[in-house]
Amino acid sequence: MKVKYDPEVDVPSILLNDAPVEESDEDKPGLILDYDQHGNIGAVEILNASKRIGNPMSVEYASAC
Repeated sequence: MKVKYDPEVDVPSILLNDAPVEESDEDKPGLILDYDQHGNIGAVEILNASKRIGNPMSVEYASAC
C-alpha cells in the first residue's frame, strides 16, 4: 500500500495495489474509487482534500495487532 499526495490538485491517493485501473467511480461527492479488471478496489482518491481532512500531507499508520 502506498499513500501519495499531489498538492497541485489537492488530492491524496491511497494505492492498494499496482493493478491497472479499469474503471473509476465517484462513490460519494469527492471520493473516487478506482477498480481493476476484476472489480477489486485498487485506489481511493479524495478530491479537494484540504477542505475535507485536517492535514492532507500528514499520514499516520496504526496496526490493530
